[in-house]
Amino acid sequence: MFKNFLALICIVFALPLHAQNQSDDALFIKKIYNHILTDGACYNWLSDLSTDVGGRLAGSEGADAAVLFTKAIMDTLGLDRVYLQDCMVPHWERGSAEHVSATTQAGLQKTLKATALGNSPAGKASAEIIEVFSLEEVEKLGSKGIAGKIVFYNRPMDPTQIRTFNAYGGAVDQRGRGPAMAARFGAVGAVVRSMTTKTDNVPHTGVTIFGDDPQIPAVAVSTMHADWLSAELKKGSVSISIETHCQILPDKASHNVIGEIIGDTYPEKIILVGGHLDSWDLGGGAHDDGSGCVHAMQVLHSMRALGYRPKHTIRCVLFMNEENGLGGATAYANASNAKSEFHMAALESDAGGFTPRGFSVDGDNSIFAEKFKAMTEWLPLLEPFGLSLSKGGGGADINPLKSQKGVLIGFRPDSQRYFDYHHTADDTIDAVNQRELEMGAAAITSLIYLIDSYGL
Repeated sequence: MFKNFLALICIVFALPLHAQNQSDDALFIKKIYNHILTDGACYNWLSDLSTDVGGRLAGSEGADAAVLFTKAIMDTLGLDRVYLQDCMVPHWERGSAEHVSATTQAGLQKTLKATALGNSPAGKASAEIIEVFSLEEVEKLGSKGIAGKIVFYNRPMDPTQIRTFNAYGGAVDQRGRGPAMAARFGAVGAVVRSMTTKTDNVPHTGVTIFGDDPQIPAVAVSTMHADWLSAELKKGSVSISIETHCQILPDKASHNVIGEIIGDTYPEKIILVGGHLDSWDLGGGAHDDGSGCVHAMQVLHSMRALGYRPKHTIRCVLFMNEENGLGGATAYANASNAKSEFHMAALESDAGGFTPRGFSVDGDNSIFAEKFKAMTEWLPLLEPFGLSLSKGGGGADINPLKSQKGVLIGFRPDSQRYFDYHHTADDTIDAVNQRELEMGAAAITSLIYLIDSYGL
């Protein structure tokens, strides 16, 4: 009886304390939002990064300028440490503009809106095209059906997928491995439908990987011209001419940019927040992934501005070379493991600067269920801002940290417009809404605050 009475007393006194903690947390999270929505610096940083620095493909002068630019910003934020971390990156250059044209059986000639894919070599190819919808189809056709032709991959992103990243994942193998597969069976060139759900005349670049297969000129064509090609092929044969001027140069030294606030209580436990600093060369890389970089820098800036001293070390990492090989992510994980560091959580923002919807959470199977359940207890603090938590991937740059058995988190904004801009000349500051970007920064800062306050 006495033990039951003591247990009841403990519960009674614990309840007000829990309510008080939630109230304090809610007030501080509101302060985070108020600060970023009124005094946030992330939009101005992004404007300068995407406009003044511009495209910053790994190995380029733009990438070098982006490293210096973001380090200079972090040097002004009053952090405990700001430094560069060495990494090696591939160096591919587009060269002068590619030219792609089509000739129909009826003799109609048309210049196509197209762009060379990353790692495509320089070259010329003219041949009849053959339309396919999968890599398996190319393999089935074999050399007999493919040799001497230009392979046209035309499987669209699935418009029925509500989350467009799922649609992208279901189609991007055509770009990533399609040209190599075509080359393996004797194709002289490859044309890939741009990775977007939008019908327009804007081509989308991206990486393709040849490995040990022969290298052939490989381009992406706009969705509008992909549809035109498909319609013309139903009437008869179509020939295409491709001319690219690309160069694959020796690997080059580059850097990750890192800034951190050392934790007061658990300095050895790291909470990472980051994005990737490199972008493709066509636009300014505003959504992909300048937005993620300025999100991460804003977290540290806001913590300092609000006088918040974290218990754990909060580290901002701007990774180099996500787009073409993960050189920065690999270097970071290798260095971290060599120092026996522990990342209790790592959050990557690499889905654009659109309206925040929540976070996806991943981790080692041995610990994931327990940690995810603990995080869901914060939902009453996040849901008023339209934020949810779901199980799912963290991000390409933080995935190499999974062996440390911390939690990996991906920022999930609304995805409907992301692939309108992804890897295109249209990915500029004009495509980014300032309030949406700032709301994303506030959402990320709030979650980092909760992880730091309560641990995992």
